[in-house]
Amino acid sequence: MNRFIVAVTAAMLMAVPAMAGVTEEDLARDQQTTGDILTNGMGRDLQRFSPLDILNRDNVKNLVPVWAFSLGGEKQRGQETQPLVHDGVMYITGSYSRMYAIDIKTGKELWQFDARLPEGILPCCDVVNRGAALFGDNIYFGTLDARIVALNAKTGDVVWNKKIADYKEGYSYTAAPLIVNGLVITGNSGGEFGILGEVQARDALTGDLVWSRPTIEGNMGTFMGKESTMTGTLNATWPGDMYKNGGGATWLGGSYDADTNTVIFGAGNPAPWNSWLRNAGEKNDGTGDNLYAASRLGIDPATGEIKWHYQTTPREGWDFDGVNEVVGFVDKDGHKKYATADRNGFFYVLNREDGKFLNAWPFVKDITWAKGIDANGRPIYIEEGRPGNPAKAADGEKGDVVFASPSFLGGKNWMPMAYSQKTGLFYVPSNEWGMDIWNEPITFKKGAAFLGAGFTIKPNYEDHIGSLKAIDPMTGEWKWEYKNDAPLWGGVMTTAGGLVLFGTPEGEFKALDDTTGEVLWSFQTGSGIVGQPVTWEQDGEQFVSVVSGWGGAVPLWGGEVAKKVNYLNQGGMVWVFKLPKQLAMAN
Repeated sequence: MNRFIVAVTAAMLMAVPAMAGVTEEDLARDQQTTGDILTNGMGRDLQRFSPLDILNRDNVKNLVPVWAFSLGGEKQRGQETQPLVHDGVMYITGSYSRMYAIDIKTGKELWQFDARLPEGILPCCDVVNRGAALFGDNIYFGTLDARIVALNAKTGDVVWNKKIADYKEGYSYTAAPLIVNGLVITGNSGGEFGILGEVQARDALTGDLVWSRPTIEGNMGTFMGKESTMTGTLNATWPGDMYKNGGGATWLGGSYDADTNTVIFGAGNPAPWNSWLRNAGEKNDGTGDNLYAASRLGIDPATGEIKWHYQTTPREGWDFDGVNEVVGFVDKDGHKKYATADRNGFFYVLNREDGKFLNAWPFVKDITWAKGIDANGRPIYIEEGRPGNPAKAADGEKGDVVFASPSFLGGKNWMPMAYSQKTGLFYVPSNEWGMDIWNEPITFKKGAAFLGAGFTIKPNYEDHIGSLKAIDPMTGEWKWEYKNDAPLWGGVMTTAGGLVLFGTPEGEFKALDDTTGEVLWSFQTGSGIVGQPVTWEQDGEQFVSVVSGWGGAVPLWGGEVAKKVNYLNQGGMVWVFKLPKQLAMAN
């Protein structure tokens, strides 16, 4: 492809003026402008940190509910959304691909959009939606039939509706889109169905596809409707034609590093789960790494070209994925870095310029598949911790069963962590669980599950599964741990007021002291919380909100853990709290 054309076209895209309403500058300053929330992550670096300190350790006990809003109907399953707040309106997404606009002062519904989902959608892990994106006069969100929709933010009317991929082949979409320089950037879901992971960028005005970037080597990207470059090198780390349906779904939203002008997405598990079928081998020489599955990818937002990659779990065989959010931060010594907590149980710190490995430490107590991470950033495998090869089994039907920890639901799953600019700590929602796992023969069939594995998840401890940890990214030290009986499955937020806020499946919305982990405030919401809390300032008062509604992957895939929490009730409720002015100074 002509590189001059790419460069000129990219420059033209960068020069396109933003629509009226929310601008690129507004998105860039989202963390600093405390009167609204324009992005998923409360800033495109995904720190989930608020500089507000009206609400603090001393007065959080005075936090009171202001209004609550029901998502209504019978579609109350797995409310994983993060609210957005702009121009007096709160926007939330709901299960089954719904969008709501709510008056921020009264809690009254302004409009609702309900996607008309076809029969036969194939969401692997509940009918969730994790949020939306604002730009110009529009709000954007994805649907379970793998579409991206632009709505007029004032009216809810459809501006455009585009197909990401074919839902009949197992594709879906559940993440919040990312907006960068007038482009709507999305991933895809469906890694359990042998799909092909991909990142796509569309013109926010028209929905027209600008570029696409597959995450599995050997597949071609596109730019302006034409083939651009191949991802990686054909058959360097994949055997035969397996790269064509190699998984690597980009099922969480990306982050954006303005300093390096880089979009960072994670790529999920390779397909199938059975690593022996992907020629993973035992030599550990890189030929079976199955790039770029289980990796973080740094992508040029203008062209879709891959700038760097880091693979957390080469020749991945436990469904540990690699999609967990990459958070940009500045450490205590003033160095700009990335941090990411992987499903495989290790907390990684990477270089901001090139994504290269700097350090890694465990953030869960029991890891059975690796002894640690070597100086090159590769796992030091415990080979007996890999599920056995069914081809070597006596009946050829089931490989040796192994106990693996963490389980495939991860030391940390989708639920976002937070970083405090005050303490310099990350607050990581984790789970202490393992699984019996075995490999089975499998052949690819379009639209059918493509696992080649069986499993049963088990708690590792009797007194807790969930564990919120405060982690020092300089040393990997756990400064404190908050244990929870049920798994943690929702997001975390931290504030300059010294607070860490999160919810539990038992329905408790909690505020902890960010230095000690002490519980300072708790409110029962009536259903399990798997949503993402936010905070903003309004008329001189600080508000906090979270969406309550139990669901997600745990009840569907959790094995013995699912039985442990089967008493929890589903729901669908937005809760908004505030610290009244007259109580702000109370101690």
